Amino acid sequence: MAGRRNKQEKLNLIDALKDLCAEKDIKEEVLFEAVESALKVAYKKNFNHQDEDSFEVVVDRETGSFHVYALKIPVETVEDPETEVSEEDIENNGYIVSEEDGMARIEVTPKNFGRIAAQAAKQLVVQKLREAERGVIYDEFTNRDSDLVKGRVVRIEDNELIIEVGKTEAILEPSEQTANDNYKVGDMVRAYIIRVEKSGKGPQVFLSRTHPNFLRRLFEIEVPEIQEGLLEIKGVAREAGARSKIAVSSKDPNVAAVGSCVGQHGTRIQPVLDELGEEKLDVIEWSPKAGVFIANALSPAKIISVALNDEDKNCRVVVPDNQLSLAIGKEGQNARLAAKLTSWKIDIKSLRQSKNDPLPDSMHEVDISDAMAVFKPRQKKAKKK
Repeated sequence: MAGRRNKQEKLNLIDALKDLCAEKDIKEEVLFEAVESALKVAYKKNFNHQDEDSFEVVVDRETGSFHVYALKIPVETVEDPETEVSEEDIENNGYIVSEEDGMARIEVTPKNFGRIAAQAAKQLVVQKLREAERGVIYDEFTNRDSDLVKGRVVRIEDNELIIEVGKTEAILEPSEQTANDNYKVGDMVRAYIIRVEKSGKGPQVFLSRTHPNFLRRLFEIEVPEIQEGLLEIKGVAREAGARSKIAVSSKDPNVAAVGSCVGQHGTRIQPVLDELGEEKLDVIEWSPKAGVFIANALSPAKIISVALNDEDKNCRVVVPDNQLSLAIGKEGQNARLAAKLTSWKIDIKSLRQSKNDPLPDSMHEVDISDAMAVFKPRQKKAKKK
């Protein structure tokens, strides 16, 4: 009865290990090797074997039974009985010589090894399991670097949001949150993976909602033409929580870049706006012509002329007198975002100012007749209570 019970317990152990591997997405061999390593430590500790190279512990992958084998080197003349064995002893005592490593093996499993091994190995197996699971998580999120994830806020520590994403907890630091973010425990949060680090506590996944690529990924999700390669996002300039500009271009003359991003009745842009909260968003048409691109980027202001210094990437933009503040924007925001988006230094002047400030010889005016209006979605007004 005891033999049957032990056999069944070992089979149950194998089933449990295999189920655990499937649940944690860990390779079975990794866990079996962890068990063998733990049993080897237990045998060394409890049976006074100091030389780890003189024995090995093997777990049968099918039955769950474990075996301790003494390892010796086959020699003609034995000088060290602890590490060597003669050919005569191999034949007389039932040693088996491996073709893989040439070592002679004989089973020396102690009768009372089972309970001792199980007790001593438990902690080590758990440790190896955690390490393997951390490795799986690290690999998973390293492969998802620069991707969007969605998770639930489980804790808030010093304004850091701890977000449960899959099998791990990710960190959204205060500096990576916008001024509009006001999440509570239990809320769902979408964010962008900025980096994954290894630490003593396991993989650390860091998120951001302020990164320009957060906005880029939102558009890639909502606009099928971007996924299909018909549209391309040429640039993103963002002051998170306040205002952003995104430049898009069409590779197909039959596909309107800005219109495709907006969608019919704003169906595509609205989920992006909902995610950004009160952050304003300008979707503009990219152009290979620098002057046209600059004019578009400064929308919604109307542009009279653009003059370029190609060598220094400086430009002068002239706007109607009543459009100067609109072109510059509140605290210079519109001009600053346009400069960041186009990678040009932009000097904006009103028409009156330009008449008193002749165009430098290093600059030349360019045709901006192709400049197109920006899509500037209206923010929803809060309902009165």
